[in-house]
Amino acid sequence: MQPSNPHILNIDKLASSLGEFDAIIDVRSPAEFALDHIPDAINLPVLSNEERIEIGTLYKQVSPFAAKKLGAAYVSRNIANHLENSLIDFPREWRPLIYCWRGGERSGAFTHILNRIGWKAMQLQSGYQGFRRIVIDGLDQAAKDFSFQVIAGMTGSGKTRILQEIGALGQQILDLEGLAIHRGSVLGNEPNIEQPTQKAFETHLWNAFNSLDPAKIVFVESESKKVGGLHIPDPLMERIREGQCIELRSSANTRVSWLLREYQHFVSNPESFKQKLSLLISRYGKVQITKWHEAIDAGNFSDLVEELLVMHYDPSYQSSIIRNFPSYQEDHFVELENDSDEAFAKTANDLINKLGY
Repeated sequence: MQPSNPHILNIDKLASSLGEFDAIIDVRSPAEFALDHIPDAINLPVLSNEERIEIGTLYKQVSPFAAKKLGAAYVSRNIANHLENSLIDFPREWRPLIYCWRGGERSGAFTHILNRIGWKAMQLQSGYQGFRRIVIDGLDQAAKDFSFQVIAGMTGSGKTRILQEIGALGQQILDLEGLAIHRGSVLGNEPNIEQPTQKAFETHLWNAFNSLDPAKIVFVESESKKVGGLHIPDPLMERIREGQCIELRSSANTRVSWLLREYQHFVSNPESFKQKLSLLISRYGKVQITKWHEAIDAGNFSDLVEELLVMHYDPSYQSSIIRNFPSYQEDHFVELENDSDEAFAKTANDLINKLGY
């Protein structure tokens, strides 16, 4: 049902209306915003993290009335600060969409003041919680609507780079590792960058699908259910695993060379490398981990990487690819000659031609 207030945007119209606004303003606290938010939203909080906690405690321990009085003072003060600083130069024609958590108290106050000034501000019905429902439903629908071409391949074969080359050739791609900010496996975290929260990851996925055409195939890497600490939604994972597979093959030398290039941060920070390998002690024992640490201290990275591939990564890949991707066939593959830019571009073209896209 359409809200009667002309300054409220029906949550069902959010996806089709986002392009109508000059800004999307999330007025929740910075901590709430950091967990997840609507894509491209900016954070202009009307309560700080500490103020929000204080108001919530007052609400429970004293009374809702006392909480609302103090909350109104904080909200008014913070809105005034945003008006004097962040919003002071915007013209009359500026049109923002405002949202908070759910109830609309914070976004309602901000929207009311902006409209009284003369801006045509809109408040999002149901706020972030309404948006979250759109994301969940959208990902469930994407799992039904989209079809996937899976690029399989052992660790270090260059799957992510080939995926990027395929995208450059005009094909649709879904870069799960890029969205998750993780390269998979125990060594896969990006240096100095935290992974998004689970909710933010799902928002990134939802936003990525909004730019894709369900009538066309989407290329994706073979992945496990988790990318680092993040879980790929089950319906989407099942749909990906139903996709056709083609394997990218690279020689051992090429894989080692490529991994040393891609994981240069471990070469330049040996202690971090050793800490990550220590996470495998329950699987391989102290003697083996000590041996790998000694190889790092000696700078013997090429032999170490090759041994990690043979002992750890390759056996895991062989068992998981057959178990999780029913369409996988050993004789359906393309080969990467080396890890040069020219070789990646050529192999991407070979793959597209072989599949007939």
